[in-house]
Amino acid sequence: MKNATFWHFARRMLRRRRLAFGAILFSVLSAGGLASGLIAVGPLLELILGKDGATLRSLAEGALTRHEAIVSWVPMSLLELLPNDRFAGVVWILAGLFVLTLLGALANFLHQYCSLTLSMVTVSEIRLEAFRHALRLPLASVMRRGPAEIVSRISRDTAELERGFSALTSKALAQLTKGVAAFAAAVWFDWRLTIVAIVVAPLIGVVLRKLGKRIVRGSRNTLRAYEDMLRASNEALQGLRGVKAATAERFVRRRFARANKAVVREDRRVRLARAIASPLVEVMAIAAIMALALLAAHEIVVGRMQFDRFLMSLASLGVAGASLRPLTGLLSDIQSSAAPAERLAEIFAIPAEGLRERDLPALPRHSKSITFDDVSFRYEGASRDAVRGVTLRIKHGEFIAIVGPNGCGKTTLASLLLRLLDATEGSVRLDEIDVRGGSMSSLRGQIGVVAQDPLLVRGSIRENVLLGYEPPTDDALIRALKLAHAASFVEGLAGTLDFELGEGGSGLSGGQRQRLAIARALVRDPSVLILDEATSQVDAESEAQIAAAIEEFRVGRTMIAIAHRLSTVRTADRIVVMEDGGIRDVGTHAELLSRCDLYRRLVQHQLVTTS
Repeated sequence: MKNATFWHFARRMLRRRRLAFGAILFSVLSAGGLASGLIAVGPLLELILGKDGATLRSLAEGALTRHEAIVSWVPMSLLELLPNDRFAGVVWILAGLFVLTLLGALANFLHQYCSLTLSMVTVSEIRLEAFRHALRLPLASVMRRGPAEIVSRISRDTAELERGFSALTSKALAQLTKGVAAFAAAVWFDWRLTIVAIVVAPLIGVVLRKLGKRIVRGSRNTLRAYEDMLRASNEALQGLRGVKAATAERFVRRRFARANKAVVREDRRVRLARAIASPLVEVMAIAAIMALALLAAHEIVVGRMQFDRFLMSLASLGVAGASLRPLTGLLSDIQSSAAPAERLAEIFAIPAEGLRERDLPALPRHSKSITFDDVSFRYEGASRDAVRGVTLRIKHGEFIAIVGPNGCGKTTLASLLLRLLDATEGSVRLDEIDVRGGSMSSLRGQIGVVAQDPLLVRGSIRENVLLGYEPPTDDALIRALKLAHAASFVEGLAGTLDFELGEGGSGLSGGQRQRLAIARALVRDPSVLILDEATSQVDAESEAQIAAAIEEFRVGRTMIAIAHRLSTVRTADRIVVMEDGGIRDVGTHAELLSRCDLYRRLVQHQLVTTS
């Protein structure tokens, strides 16, 4: 069933029992007021236009006579309270209709409040759950799909889902209950006229189902086009410096225009299907009314139906039709929400990393060795391994530098230790324990990482250095800043840890951003420190400060540096030379210079000498 995924998410609204019950209850009460008002109009017309002698009490007694099944439910004392004067009866009925109007308005307000709140809260929970799940997705899955796609599904698709929820709870439920109530009033006046309406309803359902398939397919294509447009805009604005430097404004503008045009094209197809639905249903409804008129004319001519009851029954059916008519557009909104529901379900269907986290023991703090045992890894969809047959043992406290041509697998190898990626063959062991056999939090909690382009968020220096970590006091934070040689420039900014940084750390130099990233790694007191080209984009002075910070901190810890700086490579205990995903040679700087041609070429052409 195409809409099964939408209804799967919609059932979550039932978890909010009070809001769901309130939405249904107040919708029924509002519809009940409508049905009562329709039934009361008949006696009102008879009082005003009927023959002499008709009073509200006599009309009530006549109605009870025609419907003997409910006579026992109405106490005679209640009938005696009804007035015998025609004008007083009109006043009573009008006063009752006014009270019903007020109660119906109140019930309608409470229904709208409950239903809209129910939709908003449910979608908010789904959005939060989707974001939480996205954070736990394997890095390879995120890289394959692209962040823009996942962000689009979390933000845009949940907004479309809320639109469907609101159509279902706020509008469709109200219109459906009112339509059923008016239909019940029509049955009260004369059940025979309702037969035609019952026959026409399934035909309308078939039409809506056919159009619904087109709407679902078009909605899915629209969301995919919007996703492409979001990706184009993100890439252009996030890389605006490079776009301007390359004078590529026209290129990215055309690229965005193509994506924007695709959004309009796909959205037009959906709107066309929605536009066709309403007039088709209207034509079928008019045909049904004409059939009702023919049936009623025949019954009136042969004397089996009173003209006034025909009018009231037809009017009730008209109110029912007017109430049910908006369901065409509302059903289109619900069907449109099927596509985003399916796309959200696809994200939830991707297995998150660490699903067995509770069942795995915590890894002890690293104190012996790190071992890569015949490790290979291939990215999904790739034709060859990014890392192949790597065997390497690193002793605790050792400083290892990894060098090699671009794309040789250096960063991928470090990612396997962190379990950002999992080896497709072989094993990675921490103190002879396979990293896949321990909890991920205990593994990553003892590994500090300083990347080439560190993550800095809009917020205070304190928030950026801690980034979720909660030390018992600020002493650890201040110590980490001092070790990272960052305390001096932090004091120069505002003299406070609560100084607000801009998005991406705008306003800070490359060296300052790197030192904050180092402080973030150090504050956690890691047993392993991974430097992924941490000094490749900073000047000589900043590199010297960063090197001093690392040298001071690395005592008693294992350090792995993916390096472009010759000064960093020379100080390493051992250097691992990688090529084409495998290890070409391992040794000291002097040993490799004497025997490894690739290392000599790297020193001459790729490794940067600090000036």
